[in-house]
Amino acid sequence: MASYAVGDIQGCYISFKHLLEHIGFSAGRDQLWLVGDLINRGPDSLAILRWAKQHENSLNVVLGNHDLHTLAVAEGFVEAHRFDTLQPLLAAPDGQELLAWLRGRHMAYAEGEYLMVHAGVLPQWSADQTMALAGEVESVLRGADYRDFLAHMYGNHPNHWQDDLHGMSRLRVITNALTRLRVCTAEGAMDFRFKGEVADIPEGMIPWFELEGRRSVDRTLVFGHWSALGLMLRDNLIALDTGCLWGGQLTAMRLEDRRVFQVPCASEDVIKKLWHA
Repeated sequence: MASYAVGDIQGCYISFKHLLEHIGFSAGRDQLWLVGDLINRGPDSLAILRWAKQHENSLNVVLGNHDLHTLAVAEGFVEAHRFDTLQPLLAAPDGQELLAWLRGRHMAYAEGEYLMVHAGVLPQWSADQTMALAGEVESVLRGADYRDFLAHMYGNHPNHWQDDLHGMSRLRVITNALTRLRVCTAEGAMDFRFKGEVADIPEGMIPWFELEGRRSVDRTLVFGHWSALGLMLRDNLIALDTGCLWGGQLTAMRLEDRRVFQVPCASEDVIKKLWHA
């Protein structure tokens, strides 16, 4: 048995199948850790979700911002963006069943030395606290009031953590950190405008994983989301979004020995637009 962490797929089903062939994935033997943004912008989100639901016993999945956006669009709370590719999924006869399955996935996942999130972890949070806070959002998403959460999920404020936050403000900070975070101030105030490369980070902002005193440093963080960051491998950090959607590569890492596997983006999956995730 092997466990493979896989970067953002974003509906690039053909590239995903090529990657599975490259690593020799066996559903009865191996596990995939999917870092979120399974769907949207690529051409075949419907096929990705059908495959994932069929193979759910072989998957550990965390939700990304595009996954949550899809749920909000499906419920009519926001309009689809210009370059979204969700219509086949929303119109499919099994679309609602697949979206309900997606809504039941994790916001963070931990096993052994690894902690997986889609985007980032605020500096005040330990790994255990991250899992507990992720569980608060998961409970709402899986509960009877999930539509109310999706209706009020969007927003950039509050932009920093306080232990006494409650209600939707608390849930929004947790969700934004786990699914949208790239950079923040030294005090942990999040900025969601920046999406570029590390060399271009605005003054006063720091990559979340570089913050001094970050309490989650005792675990190896596995994440995606930041395609401009690319593949980053450190003792306690694994970044896996290598921009397949934009013509880059789709990346997997075998967690047992940290061997990296990559396939080039299949031409059918490339987005030929100057647009950022």
